[in-house]
Amino acid sequence: MENRIEQIEAEALALLSDASDVEQIKSLSVKYLGRKGLVTLFLRNISELPVDERPEAGKQANITKKRLESAFEEAAKRMEADFSDDSDAIDVSLPGRPSPQGSLHPITTITRHICSIFARMGFDIAEGPEVENDYYNFEALNIPKNHPARDMQDTFYVSENIVLRTHTSPIQVHVMEQNAPPIRIVAPGKVYRCDSDLTHTPMFHQVEGLLVDEEVSFGDLKGILESLVHQIFDENIRLRFRPSFFPFTEPSAEVDILCVMCRGKGCKVCSQTGWLEVMGCGMVHPAVFENVGYDTSIFSGFAFGMGVERLAMLKYGINDLRMFFESDLRFLRQF
Repeated sequence: MENRIEQIEAEALALLSDASDVEQIKSLSVKYLGRKGLVTLFLRNISELPVDERPEAGKQANITKKRLESAFEEAAKRMEADFSDDSDAIDVSLPGRPSPQGSLHPITTITRHICSIFARMGFDIAEGPEVENDYYNFEALNIPKNHPARDMQDTFYVSENIVLRTHTSPIQVHVMEQNAPPIRIVAPGKVYRCDSDLTHTPMFHQVEGLLVDEEVSFGDLKGILESLVHQIFDENIRLRFRPSFFPFTEPSAEVDILCVMCRGKGCKVCSQTGWLEVMGCGMVHPAVFENVGYDTSIFSGFAFGMGVERLAMLKYGINDLRMFFESDLRFLRQF
């Protein structure tokens, strides 16, 4: 019987020396020391031995059990320590851990798409400061102090003559002051207006455009905007131009597109009209050209401006403006 318990111990220690991970050690522990393990069964069967052999057999079995318990425990600790100390170790058998991928914000996506469309038409991308002088934000654009048009642009004033820009039109003035015609630019960026409700936010995004050259007509403006709308949505979207007023353009127009939701049939989105307003445009007012020193007898031009959030909502079917600013990853991951 002694030989039998010694064989069990020798066999367990031999298998333990070949174990390569903690899981194998745990399996060996169950095999030899578990409820149905070999050592446990040996102890249970001692009663079948002759009475005079039972004490010695029990003693040897208990010694073997303690030795194996100690050996399994020390081997597991040693293996865990070796693994934690080897910081450069790579277990190639483990599955890969993919890094989480980010995505562009829908406002960024639409802004880049618009800019890429105009870049293919030969327009340059222009940028300017978000904190602007009152002259560039208003006066150079034919909006003098106390002009009623200022009421349409509730303004954040940093000081008496410094404002957070209410549109990206000041960029157009900066570019015209520094460059002679011909000019083709689009000016994307953040703008600020002291207005906050379900359909307005104090900060939003615009893309404005300017083209100045000889013999520029309103027909050129219509052709470029039609191409833009068709590339953002599809070629079946029709445009219409409604007379409007902007101090820096004359004549001026609002641009409507066929409702992308109902295709002109009338729905809640378009208030049953079949049309959606998406931007304003017009021929550059002569007073603006005079402020930057352009000869109005030679040069003419057009300008346009659009809200990026508005286009993104129509493009992606988003019905709540606030979703753009809540940083909800469940929403942003869709794009």
